[in-house]
Amino acid sequence: MKEIKQHKHWVEVYQNVATKFDDLIVLKEFMELGEATEEEVDQQYTLVMAELAETEFKATLRNEEDAFNAILEINAGAGGTESCDWGAMLMRMYIMWAQKNGYKVRELDYQEGDVAGIKSVSLEIEGDYAYGMLKGENGVHRLVRVSPFNAQGKRMTSFCSVFVHPLVDDSIEIVINPADLEWDTFRASGAGGQHVNRTESAVRVRHIPSGVVCECQQERSQIQNRETAMKMLRSRLYELELQKKLEARDAIEAQKMKNEWGSQIRSYVLDDRWVKDLRSNYKSTNPDAVLDGDLNPFIKAYLIHKSV
Repeated sequence: MKEIKQHKHWVEVYQNVATKFDDLIVLKEFMELGEATEEEVDQQYTLVMAELAETEFKATLRNEEDAFNAILEINAGAGGTESCDWGAMLMRMYIMWAQKNGYKVRELDYQEGDVAGIKSVSLEIEGDYAYGMLKGENGVHRLVRVSPFNAQGKRMTSFCSVFVHPLVDDSIEIVINPADLEWDTFRASGAGGQHVNRTESAVRVRHIPSGVVCECQQERSQIQNRETAMKMLRSRLYELELQKKLEARDAIEAQKMKNEWGSQIRSYVLDDRWVKDLRSNYKSTNPDAVLDGDLNPFIKAYLIHKSV
């Protein structure tokens, strides 16, 4: 049923463009008969070209894993408290983007910063083509601003890394040998009430052959956290299998670089009022809108740039 749904989606995309193009041809014929104006034809032409551009963008989401839900991880890097605060800003940005685009967001793991912000967070983004839309966010995000945590009001630079993984479903079979797993339990941190904080409900699983580690502490019971951690592990292992099929590390892994100078994919310069993606060269002069979740222009520019 899921495969049928995906095929139906692409048929509908094609039919939508074809219908608008047919309307343009009819309108042009009416203009030649004096029953429509040139302005009406121009408006329909603009509409068709916009729809075609949108279709070309959607066509970049053609890989099997693009249709999956996504797990998005944010980790604070170089910059101390400033970097942790930047991590919280990125978390808010992605949550707002998801809400504006009709995706559901669930928090899987959350580690608070020592003074402010977050050290790390894992979010599940649920909805059609969530991974396909977000896969270009992999990499290091650089913030430049006058820091509120600096008493001298100096301009500070900080970094956070963002990793996005496809959340595999039951249609993808990932075989995991229980003997290859190491489990740890610990008390959850942060908000959640006495039950969460006073019982060892949080879990950590390590896949020994690959070295992949996943944590989950958001559910009330250890059983639920184990199930979620296993789902996260299956997604990470599936990502590794994708890379093997491509014979060489693809962009997902190649962009996992050190959180410091020279490794960023996007710069957010707040005092000069601009945000620029260093891969597609797309630039916005409204950083407030970007940090409020207006990411679609950056996502589209990157995916089209990559597909060319």
